[in-house]
Amino acid sequence: MERRNQTAVSEFLLLGLTDDPALQPLIFSLFLTMYLVTILGNLLIILAISSDFHLRMPMYFFLSNLSFNDICFSSTTIPKMLVNILTEVQSSTYTACLSQVCFVFIFGGLENCLLAVMAYDRYVAICYPLRYTIIMNPRLCVLLVLISVLLSTVDALLHTLMALRLSFCTNPEIPHFFCELAQIIKVACSDTLINNLLVYLVMDIFAAVPLCGIIFSYICIVSSVLKIPSSEGKYKAFSTCGSHLLVVILYYGTGFGVYISSEVTDSPRKTAVASVMYSVVPQMLNPFIYSLRNRDMKEALRNLIDRTTCPL
Repeated sequence: MERRNQTAVSEFLLLGLTDDPALQPLIFSLFLTMYLVTILGNLLIILAISSDFHLRMPMYFFLSNLSFNDICFSSTTIPKMLVNILTEVQSSTYTACLSQVCFVFIFGGLENCLLAVMAYDRYVAICYPLRYTIIMNPRLCVLLVLISVLLSTVDALLHTLMALRLSFCTNPEIPHFFCELAQIIKVACSDTLINNLLVYLVMDIFAAVPLCGIIFSYICIVSSVLKIPSSEGKYKAFSTCGSHLLVVILYYGTGFGVYISSEVTDSPRKTAVASVMYSVVPQMLNPFIYSLRNRDMKEALRNLIDRTTCPL
């Protein structure tokens, strides 16, 4: 196939979730509410952890990083969509689109890594409680987060740089509310075999390795908990993992649902709607899951609100 000059394309058209103008105000209000709830909820988690001395533990250090990542993840996609609806402009420049692809991969990959790191933290806490503070020392915690950031950044740059080799036809249309790499590859006019192979290979590895680590950690956790003689001890051990396990199920469950949706339906719009469950909903619900199921977090949030409303 003759390769066309990619600089001829200066922008992409984001078609959004629907063509019906009557639904645009509803979609705008819904996503604005979800975005504000996501920002406020995760920000409260970060402030509560940073202001409470009792939460200076590895588990809450990783949780604050997860909350910050959720804020960044949501901010990568939703504000641009809201601006497009408000201004009735569907276009996104070539540079902005590829930049969005890069940041989506960074924060999506970092979410995978942080969930795996948090699972390892729970594994050490339950399986090696007497050595927990020695193993999960501050230096290791910071190192694990930095390695997660490095891996997700390298993965994102790899996909983005490979996308630069693609050339596009005139006025490429993306039936999505943000620039998703899979949709960009579909509208390319040049050969996309290498890009598709890279997407399936690297993304499968990057998703499978953290997930396998999480599964292995919980197998060890369940094995250790079952050896505890008292039912109260078992409940206490499981309760420390409940919030994290719910977040894992929500994140990977919605991600798997998007993958199934893209395989069984030929409608890009339906896939875009399914992507909302993966790229928006988990980040909004994570603060509620951790705050409602964790006694220490509820106490920290209560103290934070009391200090804010009654400073004297």
